[in-house]
Amino acid sequence: MNSRRTIEILATFFYLGRAPLMPGTVGTIGAIPLVVLFSLAGVYGYIGLTFIFTLWSIRVADQYEQIVQDHDTKEVVIDEVAGYLIAMFWLPHTWQAFLASFILFRTLDILKPYPISALDARAQGGFGTVVDDIVAGVIANIALQFVYTQTNWLGMKYVFGS
Repeated sequence: MNSRRTIEILATFFYLGRAPLMPGTVGTIGAIPLVVLFSLAGVYGYIGLTFIFTLWSIRVADQYEQIVQDHDTKEVVIDEVAGYLIAMFWLPHTWQAFLASFILFRTLDILKPYPISALDARAQGGFGTVVDDIVAGVIANIALQFVYTQTNWLGMKYVFGS
C-alpha cells in the first residue's frame, strides 16, 4: 500500500472525503453499506472485520499524513467510517438505529466533548486521526445500546419479539 493515489482513494474512502460540503458527514453516509456488508459475517465476523478495518484505517491515515505533510485533514474520512462501524455494532438494522447512530456519532465527532477532545489534542499520526472517531463510536454505541435495550424506539420489538 504505497501508491500515493491508492492511499488517497482509501483515506478519502473512495473520494467521499472530497465532497465540497461536510466531507465527514458524507464519509459517514458512505459507511452505511459497509455496516450492512460486515453484518453478513455475523456478530463475531462484524467484530473482527471492524477491528481489522480500524487498525487498517490508522495505517492509511498515517500514510496519507506523510504524503500531504498535514495532520487530520478534512478529506480523510476513513476514520469516520471506522467510528460509524463501531457506533452501529450490535444494533438492529432499522431506519431508527441507522439514523440515531448517525446523528449521535456525528454530533460527538464534531463537538468532541471530553474525553474525545483530550485524546484528539494529544494523539499524533494516524492513531491521532482515528482515535477520536473510535471513542465517539464507542460512546454513541453505549448510549444507543441503553436506548435499544430499554425502549422499542430503535426497533427492539422486531428483533426480540417483545
